[in-house]
Amino acid sequence: MILRKEMKEILNHLFEHKTLTKEQAREVLADITKGKYNQSQVSCFLTVFMMRSITVEELEGFRDALLELCHRVNLDAYNPIDLCGTGGDGKDTFNISTLSSFVVAANGVAVAKHGNYGVSSSCGSSNVLEALGIKFTTDTDALERSIEKYNICFLHAPLFHPAMKGVGAIRKDLGVKTFFNILGPMVNPAFPKRQLVGVYSLELARMYSYLYQQTDTRYTILHSLDGYDEVSLTSPFKVISDSKEALLDPAALGLPTLMQEQIKGGGSIASAADIFLKVLKGEGTEAQTAVVSANAAMALQCARPELALQEAVSIAKETLESGKAYQLFNSLVNDQKLVEA
Repeated sequence: MILRKEMKEILNHLFEHKTLTKEQAREVLADITKGKYNQSQVSCFLTVFMMRSITVEELEGFRDALLELCHRVNLDAYNPIDLCGTGGDGKDTFNISTLSSFVVAANGVAVAKHGNYGVSSSCGSSNVLEALGIKFTTDTDALERSIEKYNICFLHAPLFHPAMKGVGAIRKDLGVKTFFNILGPMVNPAFPKRQLVGVYSLELARMYSYLYQQTDTRYTILHSLDGYDEVSLTSPFKVISDSKEALLDPAALGLPTLMQEQIKGGGSIASAADIFLKVLKGEGTEAQTAVVSANAAMALQCARPELALQEAVSIAKETLESGKAYQLFNSLVNDQKLVEA
């Protein structure tokens, strides 16, 4: 057993190609968030998991530690869905899952979107939403008002996971994916019972599926075979849900196959925000509209299993092209300005 040991002992244990049990992983991460270890020690610990795959037990232990320490918000009355990718795929796409969230909300499905600033990408969901005027809060009344009026609220991870404050600077300095990327979708502080999750590897998709099977969550896990943590439309993609498993291609959605350059992000927060607004207004390129429609459709089908996939794609596409998603977003931003005033 290595519980409550010094980091040197933990690292030696890992360097001997040994793994952590669920309880060991939970204890170590709890101690990291309490500031028990210095920055060099934590960096070294994170590096271990960049050099080998994380195990299911380790992932479960890390997840449990963060959920125990988070600032929980109860939105159960709305039965929200979260649309969240692990990030860390190195593809630097525009903000597809965040855009898809507004499409889903505009169709009457409640969304509790968990997100953060970009770590391994230039512009995370929090970066783009903050730049466009969305205010972050932990106030339950404000979050409920947002989801009541607009079917969506945003849960900015640093506010709900204060124990992670010390780790954030280390992750930013490293600038590459760590196991915290893997944990992101699993530690939504609203504990939603419906989740659309994108992951950057098939191995991780299997692990997520195994862990979600132990819960009462209705889930859909996505992985594009060329490495994207979402439906990229640049290759076939794997879908693993609580009810089925399938390998699909863009044609199955009635959508074209895209080139990777067509879904690139803007490279800066300002350009990412510009792309975000254009797509929401129905003024995005055909490729941008298609890829957002694809991911929104997967979320709509997760929330409403009776929907056929191509029907869900058509609904999502119409929501963008008609400007309905933009109207919802604009109303939300203006409402927050009025509340501030």
